[in-house]
Amino acid sequence: MFLVIDIGNTLKKAAVFDKDGLVASQCRWETVDELQHFLVPLSIQACIVSTVREDGSQLVAELNRCFPTMLFTAALPLPITLCYDTPRTLGTDRIASAVGAHSLFPDTTVLAIQAGTCLVADLVTAEGEYLGGSIAPGLHMRLTALAEGTARLPLVTPCQDAEVLGKSTETSILSGVIHGMHFEIDGMIDHYRGLFPDLQTVLTGGDGPLLKNLIKNHIFAAPNLVLSGLYRILRFNV
Repeated sequence: MFLVIDIGNTLKKAAVFDKDGLVASQCRWETVDELQHFLVPLSIQACIVSTVREDGSQLVAELNRCFPTMLFTAALPLPITLCYDTPRTLGTDRIASAVGAHSLFPDTTVLAIQAGTCLVADLVTAEGEYLGGSIAPGLHMRLTALAEGTARLPLVTPCQDAEVLGKSTETSILSGVIHGMHFEIDGMIDHYRGLFPDLQTVLTGGDGPLLKNLIKNHIFAAPNLVLSGLYRILRFNV
């Protein structure tokens, strides 16, 4: 079995895979003790750690006492080719998302969209070339920016049934943020489909469930896309 760890902007996630797919996942953990308790009944052959918000070297050193563990960087051999001007600044979560999306649709161009802390899009061709993408504020970041950057706008909680036509300050904010994001995603998909008619789109991230039913274009929901991509990268290296 293989352990993958994804330390994102908001959550620390861990998952265990075998050759048949996902075996177990734990979306929230903080200490190595909590992580090791999760792993007690499992036999781990190797591990990969991806982090976007802290130095993962100490965690890697601790886990190396139990099983071979590698820290994921853009310098690691990959099953896709990075055609990116600054690969060393490319977030490892973006690379993993791109690898996961390409593994789902290896014979066509695929757009991987992460709707989490940030709204991130990454494009991979059928030939496995990562071309780049975009980064924008995520749903909660937009709501927070409106509340903190203005004198009187409130902080609003997102909901599934936000109307496009807001009839109060709160519903106008929800319309601007939620439907603004869904129009943004649809526009992005339309743009790339004009360049790549066979385009497939994969949606992941914590706000994916809220957005997926609003998007008019066909999408494939993959909540474990980054973890799956990390597993592919780990297997590619071991």
